[in-house]
This record gives sequence, C-alpha cells and structure tokens, in this order.
Amino acid sequence: MKHVSILLPHGQSSLSNIEGTHQILTMMNSLAGQQRKPPLFKVQLVGLEKEIPQASGLFKMYPEVLVDEVSETDLIIIPALQSDQDLALEWNKEFIPWIVHQHSRGAEVASLCVGSFLLAETGLLDGKKCTTHWTFAEEFRDRYPQCNLQPEDIMTEDNGIYTSGGAYAYLSLIMYLVEKYTGREMAILAAKMFSIDLDRNSQSPFIMFVGQKHHQDRQILSVQEQIEKAYTRKITLNELAELVALSKRSLERRFKKATGNTVTEYIQRVRVEAAKKSLETTPKNISEVMYEVGYSDEKSFRTLFKKLTGLSPVNYRRKYNRIYSA
Repeated sequence: MKHVSILLPHGQSSLSNIEGTHQILTMMNSLAGQQRKPPLFKVQLVGLEKEIPQASGLFKMYPEVLVDEVSETDLIIIPALQSDQDLALEWNKEFIPWIVHQHSRGAEVASLCVGSFLLAETGLLDGKKCTTHWTFAEEFRDRYPQCNLQPEDIMTEDNGIYTSGGAYAYLSLIMYLVEKYTGREMAILAAKMFSIDLDRNSQSPFIMFVGQKHHQDRQILSVQEQIEKAYTRKITLNELAELVALSKRSLERRFKKATGNTVTEYIQRVRVEAAKKSLETTPKNISEVMYEVGYSDEKSFRTLFKKLTGLSPVNYRRKYNRIYSA
C-alpha cells in the first residue's frame, strides 16, 4: 500500500487539486475492495498547523497530520499555490526541508499546476524536465533557469519527480500515477468512473501566446510591438535591426535573452496565434486563414501550426469553433 501525503499549504490553494486527488485515490481503495483486493493507498492531508484558513476567507482546511508527524511517505502531492508566489513561498517554506528529507528517503514528489514553484524551491527540479500552468511559464523560467521547463507538456516525469500543467491538467498526472502504482486495468476503471480522458500528453492546444514582455529591454519591446503590428507581411531581420539601431547579431542575442525565442520563432508564434483566433471565430477556410496571417505555403503552415498547438488547423477548428467545424 502506497502512503500518499497531500500537502495543505498556507495562503490560497487549489481546493480542486486537493479534494479531487484525495477523492480519486480513496476511490481506488473502494474499487480494489470490490475486486477483493487490499487497499491501494493510505492518503493523508498534511499541514504545518492544525487549522489552515484560505486567504479568500471562504474556507478552512484541517490536516489529518502535521509534517513532523509523518516520518515516512511514498508520494508527496503539492497542490497549486494560488496566492502571490513570493508570499506563497514564504508562507510555506517550512515544507521544503521536509520534502527534501522525504525524497532522500525514497519518496516521489508531484506538483500540480503552479505548485511547481514550491517544488522548484526545494532544488529537486534542478536539471529536470518539468511543466507548470502555461500563463506562469515566463515567471517560472525567470525564477528557475536551472529547471528544464516544458510548458507545452501536460505532465512530466523525471526520476520520480512529477509535474502537471494548468488547472485541471492535474487529472492527467493523477491518472498516470494511478496507472503506475495500480496497473492499466485499474486506471481504465477509474477513468471510466470519473469520466477522465487517459493518455493526454500536451497542453499546447490551450496555450494562448500573449508575447513574452516581462523584461526591461525597451528596444526589444519596440521590436515585439512592430512584429505584432506587421506580422501579416514579410518582416526581415534587417528591418527590425534598423528600427532600433542595432546590428542583426546584437538584436538576435538580446531578443533571445529577453523573450526566450528567436526573432523568427516570435514571428511564427504571433502568426499562429492570429490564425487560431480566426479558426475559432470565422468561417474562413484554412487557405484563407493561412494567407491572412502571412503564409503562402500550406504544408509549411500546417506543420508549424501543429508543432505549436499540438493539433492540425482542421482539428483545432473542430475543437474550438462550434459553428464552423467543417
């Protein structure tokens, strides 16, 4: 039987992460019982204090045990910490040595959504693949450049360290862990009981590109603004370099440092985001959308679109445009 410790952090936490994980894992024990099998999980809610009010003032949480009462566990679940991250990390820093100690004794650790920030603070994510809610990808990458962030992934596993993407992506990770610990047959049964899709592996279709502008390089901001104004036509590196009086080499270097993308990648992302909005809201065919956003080669457009969204343009339209899904 696996011992699972679900953390109850201070501040504002995702109650759905906590209650949903608890419900699924405890239900697995009921399903095992129906098959005359022993319980699969011992699930405990673990906190730093006996009463934990949510910052919203709407709820209070009551841990079953405090961290110093848990001498050994097999799996630690860190839910999303939805407060300001600086405050959330300060309020919950006492969890960090306990998590590190438990991991040194063989415990696996999983973060859900922006719970990845607390996991990264432990140092256990250094050099490892990880993901988080896509809207926090820039902030996470700035704080923890030593982590190998994969924001398009819906979940990651790297040597017993797990992370999940945005919001309800946690269900994919929990079901993955259920399958790992109990087998495919039990995971399928649980998926059917809770109406959860198994084997989702990307959050790319949900990502909205809004530009990486959390930096102070004014010249690069000017280049970004120009790209976003003129993406429908051919934009050259020479043109952008002249706009801000930089050499092409300096522009490329500073642009990559500030945004995490090359100039070409940024243009591609702006164009694909415009194409997504058109596919979501208009009856235009794929060729019309392609030409509108600055592409003339249909094969290249489809390849790039699928690379960035995880779906073909046709499948993206079917997923998000109820009226024009043909």
